[in-house]
Amino acid sequence: MTDRRDREILRLAVPAFLALVAEPLFLLADAAIVGHLGVAPLAGLGIAAVVLQTAVGLCVFLAYGTTASVARYLGAGDLRSAIGQGVDGIWLAVVIGAVVTLAGVLLAEPLVHLFGASSEVTDPAATYLRIAFLGTVPLLVILASTGVLRGLQDTRTPLVVAVGGNALNVVLNLVLVYPAGLGIAGSALGSVLAQLASAAVFVLVVARAARRHGAPLRPHVPGIRAAGRAGVPLVVRTLTLRAALLATTYAVTLGATGRHEQAVDLATHQLAMTLWTFLAFVLDAIAIAAQALTGRSLGAGDVTGTREVTATMVRWGAVSGVVTGVLLAVTSPFLGRLFTDDAAVQDLLVPVLVVAAVGQPVAGVVFVLDGVLIGAGDGRYLARAGVVTLFAYLPVVLACAALSAGLVAIWVSFCAVFMGARLVVLVHRERGDAWLVTGVGARPRVAP
Repeated sequence: MTDRRDREILRLAVPAFLALVAEPLFLLADAAIVGHLGVAPLAGLGIAAVVLQTAVGLCVFLAYGTTASVARYLGAGDLRSAIGQGVDGIWLAVVIGAVVTLAGVLLAEPLVHLFGASSEVTDPAATYLRIAFLGTVPLLVILASTGVLRGLQDTRTPLVVAVGGNALNVVLNLVLVYPAGLGIAGSALGSVLAQLASAAVFVLVVARAARRHGAPLRPHVPGIRAAGRAGVPLVVRTLTLRAALLATTYAVTLGATGRHEQAVDLATHQLAMTLWTFLAFVLDAIAIAAQALTGRSLGAGDVTGTREVTATMVRWGAVSGVVTGVLLAVTSPFLGRLFTDDAAVQDLLVPVLVVAAVGQPVAGVVFVLDGVLIGAGDGRYLARAGVVTLFAYLPVVLACAALSAGLVAIWVSFCAVFMGARLVVLVHRERGDAWLVTGVGARPRVAP
């Protein structure tokens, strides 16, 4: 039984791992290409990336919530309703994406100025952000479509699309930034075009599955509203996570004592956070398997199986965290040279990455348990736990900034206090039974 469970986790987690490795390469490629334009554009990209990731990250429920609901219907044996739930999620992505695009383009410059950086940093940040927000709709469609396929236990198709989209992104960035002479604007434009192409492929795949199983494709307003309501707790949960990341970037900006030091700290923080996000996606591969398998097991009414697969995935998360931590620590002296020629940034990056490496085992367990509870539809608890975690972290990181404790101290507070608090609240919930709710909680979508 254990071997079969391990094989099933591997079947879902390995393609998800490869796809999630490819996803943050959008930002890694941007950082590597823009970094050679100078420290100021790289620092500007750091601010723009935080704003954009916050806006899109708040909508990650489009993937997570869709995965859980589709997987539950799959476990209950109702494939047609499973796909119908996914289609509702994609339409919700289009609606939300249109609103976020309009607001983002209009508010790009004020959002950048909130970080208090100098004009040499805010100008390229605003330029990048205005263009990048045009890719919001395709990005959210990608999230929702990925959730549909994961819920159907298909993580291979997202892998293929992610690899193709990332390759296109790198090519477009290289051409538009340098030969075309568009600078940081070319980097943003290349990413938008690559995202648009990836979203088109996903829509075609889901549409073919819907036609094959008789699921309707046109907008279903009650289903869209239901998907939106179910996503509210996950939005709150994600908002607390993004607020913590924003507070960390704000603390880096506030804690710097001079203009040059601010640019170096922000550029270093951008590279470290990009690499941390890269590893977070790697560890999140098991969490994705957890979402899909937990939803399916609970949809089928298998509480014992849910407990067993959770224990297995927690062990995998801890081991994976140890492995990624060791790799990050070993490579930390060399990674900075890949992204910038600035010696100050390279030197400061090493101790920051060592701190991040030490926190990887905790992150591995946190991401897995987060995935388990998302797959179980336990969004309300995750929202409450997120608020508690945020309020535990904010006084510590802001104190580091006020005392000018430095970038390394800020990263220690992030890994120890923020991630440590998340570990405590998630382990507490998993040990109880309140999250083990079986069956299908919503009515299936009915086609006319």
